[in-house]
Amino acid sequence: MPTNLAIDDKLIEDALMIGNHRTKKAVVTEALQEYIQRRKQVEILKLFGTIDYDVDYNYKDQRQVNR
Repeated sequence: MPTNLAIDDKLIEDALMIGNHRTKKAVVTEALQEYIQRRKQVEILKLFGTIDYDVDYNYKDQRQVNR
């Protein structure tokens, strides 16, 4: 899907150098991936303190030794 965007040339040039990217497309792609990842992390943080856990749960019981 071709898209035309008006992006600050200085930002693109800085990102090309800092990220060692060869193309503007690579810069924008990585920037979008990082943006999405960060937004997902923020959503996960909102869950802290809202989930009830079984107090009797023992994670060590899930370990199995395959010998």
